[in-house]
Amino acid sequence: MKSKKMTTIDETKHIVTGKDLIAWGHRPGPEFASLLEKANCAVSEGASIDAVQKQLELFIVPMPDHLPLHPDGKIPYHMNIDVSEDDELDNVEKVKLTMNAVMRTPTIVGGAVMPDACPAGPIGTIPVGGVVAAKNAIHPGMHSADICCSVMFTDLGDADPKTVLDAAHSVTHFGPGGRRNGQRFTTSLKLLDAFRENRFLRGPRTMRMAQEHMGTQGDGNHFLFVGRSRKTGRTAMVTHHGSRGPGAMLYKEGMIVAEKFRRELSPKTLKQNAWIPADTLEGVAYWEALQLIRKWTKANHNAIHQATLEVAKAQMGDRFWNEHNFVFKRDDIYLHGKGATPAWDGYASDASGLTLVPLNMSEPVLVVKGSDAGHALGFAPHGAGRNYSRSEHRRRMGSATAEDLLIAETKGLDIRFHAGPIDPSELPSSYKKAETVVSQISKFELADIEDYIDPYGCIMAGDVPPPWLNRKKRK
Repeated sequence: MKSKKMTTIDETKHIVTGKDLIAWGHRPGPEFASLLEKANCAVSEGASIDAVQKQLELFIVPMPDHLPLHPDGKIPYHMNIDVSEDDELDNVEKVKLTMNAVMRTPTIVGGAVMPDACPAGPIGTIPVGGVVAAKNAIHPGMHSADICCSVMFTDLGDADPKTVLDAAHSVTHFGPGGRRNGQRFTTSLKLLDAFRENRFLRGPRTMRMAQEHMGTQGDGNHFLFVGRSRKTGRTAMVTHHGSRGPGAMLYKEGMIVAEKFRRELSPKTLKQNAWIPADTLEGVAYWEALQLIRKWTKANHNAIHQATLEVAKAQMGDRFWNEHNFVFKRDDIYLHGKGATPAWDGYASDASGLTLVPLNMSEPVLVVKGSDAGHALGFAPHGAGRNYSRSEHRRRMGSATAEDLLIAETKGLDIRFHAGPIDPSELPSSYKKAETVVSQISKFELADIEDYIDPYGCIMAGDVPPPWLNRKKRK
């Protein structure tokens, strides 16, 4: 390597700084401290600055060549989705458009699309219902800010469904923010200590949210569902939510680090597809952070289920859960599921072999056993998905009110909105037809349905204004 031009430093100061190292061609990083120690030790022993610069040239790590984008169509992906109507056709074309751009990312080695797929951002953003396989790379944008969004099932035996829903309504928390002092659920001190030891999770806001958000479910499509097993006749409860504030903070920190690597490794990669190399110190710490967020999210589900059991005085039977916004490692490949459910045995140490596929508030929750289909990279759908946006659904409502639609679409069911008025964009008509998704699960051999949990009722947040809108109004 050619030596950079010798710098002129006042040698009487006998101090080499980080700025000098950068001027000599060194890249900032964790090794800077030892390099500075070597340099200043040599200077103190009488070495000239020029001699020190030459000595440290041995430790210069050359800048890597920029990784080019894959050519269009080079990395194939499989569409496990059918077109059954015009809305579906438009949706599928948009999904293909965005997946085509995603697959150009240099780290990607495979992809798949589930039957519930729909776009989720600008072109080149992984769609809901998308799965992407990457080599030595973790892409924060491909698990989204709602890290470890997941579902948990508890068998409550012969408990009365209304009693269970009433109990759940009294203990859960929907809407933005967390629980107030005096109303908070306990967070494991061991888990909090692990957060403090991780560079991505030890920030004061993340630590505060880890305590305040325990026992909360957020808003949007998150829900608490009560129904009966078609196979056993027993009452069951299903919760759906992610990692709340702690996960959102991890996503934010992860995207910042990924962006630094993107600029260095592949500036042509879309910002939303930036990655953290898994074999770097940052990559190891981020992977560990994901596992801790997974533990927090599971604990959050457990807390709500246990509190409901106690208030309802019900007996607990089986309990299992699965996540659908996460990164999974299989051999040396990192599988990113955005609204896609892992469907192979042993995907995690606590995997039960069964996974849950909710459809909408008036349809059953499916209990399925995955088939580990190669054309789906081992995944199954996570729900019903949408063919068009929330705003388009509101437009199509015409003169019908949210109350009109709720009555017409959920007749006989106990539907509650915990933190705001009826959210019409969460009513059944805003989702794909349940029977279409079920038929495609079978057609593409993604999973076998083991049971149906028929609905008694559910709780959702309701039409809650986003926090940024409230802040804007206060200004």
